[in-house]
Amino acid sequence: MDSIHIQGGVSLQGRVLIQGSKNAALPILAASLLTKETSCIRNCPRIADVYRMVSLLKSLGCEVAWVDGGIRVNPVCVCGGEMPEEAITGMRSSLCLLGAVLGRCGEVVMEHPGGCVIGERPIDLHIDALKKMGVVFEEEGGRLRATAPGGIHGARICLPIASVGATENILLAAALAKGDTLIQGAAREPEVAALCAYLSECGARIEGAGSDRLCVRGSCGRPLDGAQFCIPADRIVAGTYLFGCIATGGNVLLADAPVDQMEAALRVAVRMGSRWERAREGIYVQSPPRPLLPEKLRTSPHPGFPTDMQSMALAAMTKGKGQCLIEETIFEKRFRVVEPLREMGADIETLNSRKVSVRGVSRLVGRDVEAGELRGGAALVLAGLMAEGVTRVYGVKYIDRGYENICRDLRELGARIVSV
Repeated sequence: MDSIHIQGGVSLQGRVLIQGSKNAALPILAASLLTKETSCIRNCPRIADVYRMVSLLKSLGCEVAWVDGGIRVNPVCVCGGEMPEEAITGMRSSLCLLGAVLGRCGEVVMEHPGGCVIGERPIDLHIDALKKMGVVFEEEGGRLRATAPGGIHGARICLPIASVGATENILLAAALAKGDTLIQGAAREPEVAALCAYLSECGARIEGAGSDRLCVRGSCGRPLDGAQFCIPADRIVAGTYLFGCIATGGNVLLADAPVDQMEAALRVAVRMGSRWERAREGIYVQSPPRPLLPEKLRTSPHPGFPTDMQSMALAAMTKGKGQCLIEETIFEKRFRVVEPLREMGADIETLNSRKVSVRGVSRLVGRDVEAGELRGGAALVLAGLMAEGVTRVYGVKYIDRGYENICRDLRELGARIVSV
């Protein structure tokens, strides 16, 4: 699939089932390396990043198979910590394997991780934390080698930034460590809580899940048990279709949407004139023909408004009533979607690398546009739903990293959209 073609002008109506969470599935699959038995991870989304993670686990010696409803991982034969370049460089979340492979093998050699270009995202936080746990890092021909000569030990770690990836890496390294690890300033995102829940099901001892203070009682090298675990629904995918409903003046049931994880997004939806209610199946949303624009929207770590939903909110606002200042506090390159939205007729002023001002217009016009990253690509699809005429979104490989089948889902809501 090279492009997505959208004939705009249709309000989204109906029911859509929300897939399993990308950001929860990837670290949980990595965590399966720490077990001595088979785990079955249910509700894993069939997306490009999960397929890459499966390839990485196989390259390390795991037996991995898709089964009805999930992925079965048997890590008994894991024997080495060197990972192939092609799987690592295309996926930022592969970095979570650093803590898991170190915990299992005591050594890892990997390329610097890649992924979407939405900011610098240095890995210093990960490296500094793991150094405190006895890990030694070296550069070898552009690759990163990490070893724990005396074994990984517990430590007291205070994160200066509530980094999701760093928090997950510390948790993974700490689970089999000697002694206890205290993480202060830990990320509170639901995906971190899901990782804690899986590790706990496997026998890890973790206190404070869901808070910014986590304590891990290391097992002193004893592998964890396998577990059956169900990946929660993807709050970012649910947010994408929430803002698609708002953008098109629709009425949508988001089946299995994780209501309790979406409070910030739902507050913004209300400010934009929509009404929502908790339904037996998930979230039911009703939106006016044109959304209202809140005076300001600011991203922040959970429980604040997610940076991963900011591009979709921006797209929905382009045809709203009023003017909104959007401030991005997490990643400095989240506004790459602004220029293609302008090409479609949006009135967006770039104030600096972290702030834009959007003024609602009465119409957008379909154009050929290029996605440069995952969430920006989804935002361009939403813009195409609002635009007059045909919009063609290229760079679909980015969208496939996080959405099982965005065209199928939107067609279920009445959109005129196909992949080509």
